[in-house]
Amino acid sequence: MADPRKLLLIDGVINLILGIVLLIFPSKLVTFLGVPEVQSSFYPNVLGGVLVGIAVALFLESANSERITSGLGLLGAMSINLCGGLVLGVWLLFGELDLPPTGLIFLWGLVIILVGISFFELMTRICESK
Repeated sequence: MADPRKLLLIDGVINLILGIVLLIFPSKLVTFLGVPEVQSSFYPNVLGGVLVGIAVALFLESANSERITSGLGLLGAMSINLCGGLVLGVWLLFGELDLPPTGLIFLWGLVIILVGISFFELMTRICESK
């Protein structure tokens, strides 16, 4: 299976990019991606800060050469990605969102990335414990 440290690093980069985008939260990007607009950028900014924090924890863990957890391990990363991906998927399926095709493609792409990396993190953890 995949190297756990590389998976954590890739996961950290994904979280960092999403976090920075949400911290900046440019309205032109929202329009370009076709995602729902919000009245205030407060909640997207807070979520961005949380994602940057998760990214830092993932980077710490990926740089850890010892078996002692110092940041966020594979199972923690898997839990965050799976929950986020599933919640987004439920919104897309049942939330009656009026989104343009670009928004649907972008958001379903995120669901696939989040659930996909969760699968690899879980499989790596299972193989590691054998």
